Amino acid sequence: KIMMKLNGISILESLLKQISNCTKLDGVILATTVNKEDDAIETFANDNSIDFFRGNSSDVLDRFYQCSKKFSVDNIVRITSDCPLLDPQLVDKVISLFLTKKYDYTNNFVERTFPFGTEVEVFSFDSLEKAWKNAKLISQREHVTPYIYDNPTLFSLGYVKHSVDISNLHFAVDRIEDLKFVRMIYQKIKKNPILLNDILEILDKNPTLNNINKEIDPREGYKKSLLNDGEI
Repeated sequence: KIMMKLNGISILESLLKQISNCTKLDGVILATTVNKEDDAIETFANDNSIDFFRGNSSDVLDRFYQCSKKFSVDNIVRITSDCPLLDPQLVDKVISLFLTKKYDYTNNFVERTFPFGTEVEVFSFDSLEKAWKNAKLISQREHVTPYIYDNPTLFSLGYVKHSVDISNLHFAVDRIEDLKFVRMIYQKIKKNPILLNDILEILDKNPTLNNINKEIDPREGYKKSLLNDGEI
């Protein structure tokens, strides 16, 4: 999915172009699966001199833990690769909160006010290791960090919120309708990086754009994991 073309380059390349404008990232590691269909991601990483790690396709928590251990990463900024409209200034803001307030974990989505597809989370390796050792539910293993943010007594948690609730918006590429929506945004905004306020301005002027993917449930994958847990 992430190698599909978006604006002349792939979804993955679009995301990397966006976060190249972050001021607080020390580096990028692509953490992908051992599945054959992800050979293309390894090839892309090699061609572009990007560090990568290949691990478990379903136990993503284990993949992140093993990746972080291999590269001796003290603090991890987790960004999913299907979010090509991620605002680099938002990434820096979540990182700054983590560093300034000395939290174990920070994000911008548990108390959701930002659009889907703008998720950023930052956590220490110690917190990741604790989750890796103790998380048992399928949803906790597949989605990496629920064990952390669902246990506020075990971890110190900090959240970044938007000034108004715009969580009804959906910028991630989960379905073909999402791809059409993001392509339209790239057609209308010819600058780098594309910031959240740029998108909001376009949507304010072109409100019908939201109709392209408004029927898509951005929490579909997580809900399936909870079903497997027997939670819902």
